[in-house]
Amino acid sequence: MSRQDADDDSPEPTAETPDETGDEQESDGQATASDETDGESEESTETEEESLEEIAEEPSEDPDALLEEIVDDDSRDEDLTEFVEEQPTETVAELIAALRAERAELRAELESERERADDLESRLSRKQADFQNYKRRQKERMEEEKQRATEDLVERLLDVRDNLARALDQDEDSDIRGGVASTLEQFDEELDRENVEVIEPDPGAEVDPQRHEVLIKVESDQPEDTVAQLHRPGYEMAGKVLRPAQVAVSDGSDADAVEETDSAE
Repeated sequence: MSRQDADDDSPEPTAETPDETGDEQESDGQATASDETDGESEESTETEEESLEEIAEEPSEDPDALLEEIVDDDSRDEDLTEFVEEQPTETVAELIAALRAERAELRAELESERERADDLESRLSRKQADFQNYKRRQKERMEEEKQRATEDLVERLLDVRDNLARALDQDEDSDIRGGVASTLEQFDEELDRENVEVIEPDPGAEVDPQRHEVLIKVESDQPEDTVAQLHRPGYEMAGKVLRPAQVAVSDGSDADAVEETDSAE
């Protein structure tokens, strides 16, 4: 085979052209540079955040003084964002730290007030329960004392009944007035021990609507509208009328006759 034929059969060269190679190298370089730029940007952002955190944790000025310029100035409400953007990073960080401190303080105060409210509510519930128990105990005690007082009175009245029964057991021919009188005296003593007074107005006494019950008006020598007769005694206990006395009052007719007789004499 001739040299020319051999050259014709040899594979064609595949070497890249200078332009293509240069373009690829330039593209790789740009990608690397971009990665480095992104990395530097991320590192710078992290550094700024760390610096912001350090500044925010330890403000160099009074938080109230830092917030006063913004919080107390109502004219800045509309351009507050623009105002904040114009401030240095340190100032914004200090403001953030001040807000964090104030928020923490408010949270602590809120938690304290919640605990105080819970404590007051718990104490109030206990007081209400104690008061209800006290009312129940007092009611039971009053009922018990009332029953005991009634029992004591009944026990003392049993002796009076026994005396009346013994008086009735006497022979029919015997005089029982003495026994009945003695029993009545004993009964009055028991009433006196219970602070019970008998209401027995005398003839001529003024009528008391609170203690006397007028049944009828009769002819009497007593002055008009005064007590003429006592029909049934009343009873009063510790200033309270248990039963008013029933009385008849005078119409004053006989009293006028008595006065005329006295005048004639």
